[in-house]
Amino acid sequence: MSPVTRGILFMVAATFVFAVMDGLSRLAAERYSVILVVMVRYWFFAGFVLVRAMTAPGGIRAAARTHHPFLQVLRGVMLAAEVVVTVTAFVWLGLIETHALFASYPLMIAALSGPVLGERVGWRRWAGIAVGFAGVLIILDPGNRVLEPQALIALAGALIFALYGLITRKVSARDSATTSLFWTGAAGAVAMTLIGAFYWQPIAPADWPLIGVLSVAGLAGHWLLIKSYGAAPASTVQPFAFLQLVFIAGIGVTFFSEDLRPGVVIGAGLVVAAGLFTLSRSRPVSAPKSPPAG
Repeated sequence: MSPVTRGILFMVAATFVFAVMDGLSRLAAERYSVILVVMVRYWFFAGFVLVRAMTAPGGIRAAARTHHPFLQVLRGVMLAAEVVVTVTAFVWLGLIETHALFASYPLMIAALSGPVLGERVGWRRWAGIAVGFAGVLIILDPGNRVLEPQALIALAGALIFALYGLITRKVSARDSATTSLFWTGAAGAVAMTLIGAFYWQPIAPADWPLIGVLSVAGLAGHWLLIKSYGAAPASTVQPFAFLQLVFIAGIGVTFFSEDLRPGVVIGAGLVVAAGLFTLSRSRPVSAPKSPPAG
C-alpha cells in the first residue's frame, strides 16, 4: 500500500471517528451542560497532548517553546469556544444541518485570507466563494427550521474555526506542528476548566461509559488525523475530510431521526464543491489540519 493510499484511508477513518464523536457529543449534551461535556473531553485531549509532547524530541519544554505565545493561547481558546458553540448547535439545530452549514468554513478562510493575512484573493476564488455561499442560502431555505436563530450558532462555529485556521497558518510559519498541538490542548483545557468549574454537576455512573467513549473517540480521531498528514500531503487527503458530512447524515437519520431535506443535500453539495475549488486554487490557505472538535 502506497503512502498516499494509507494517508487517504487514515483520513477516511478519522472523519468516521469524528462523526461518531459528534453523535456522542450531542447525546451527552442532551443530558448534561455542554460546557461540562467539552471540559471533560478537553481533559482527555490535554492528556494525549502531554504524552505526545513528552515522547517528542526535547520533551515538553521543546514542545511548549513558541515564537507566538499570545497567538498560540488565543487559537487554543478559540478552538475550545468553537467546540462549545458547535456542540450547542448539534442539540438545538441537529447534526445534519449543523455540519452542512459548518462545511462553509474553507470558504470563510479563503474570503478572510486577504484582510487577515494580506494575501491576494483572485476572481476565480471569489467566484467559488460566491457559489459556496449560494449553497448556504439554499440550506437556509425559507420556511424551514434552519432559518431560526439556531442556524446562526452553526455559522458562528464555522467562522470561529475559520479564524482559528488562519491563526494556525500564521503561527505555523515559525512554530512546529508539535508546538501548535501542545498549545491547542493546554490552552483549551485550562480555559474550559476555569469556566467549567462553575457548571460542574455529578455524572451518573451509567453515563461514564458514554463520556469515556466520547473522549477516546476524540483522541483516536486526532491520532488518525496525525497519521494521515504524516503519510500523504495535506492537499491530497484534505478533500476526503468532507466525507464527514456523509457519515454525519447517516448518524443523524439513523439514530436521531433527523430529516435529510433535498435543500440540505443540494446546498451542502454546492458548499463542498466550492470549498474543494477554493482549496485547489489556494494551497497556502487550505483548511487547518485540525478538524472541528465538535
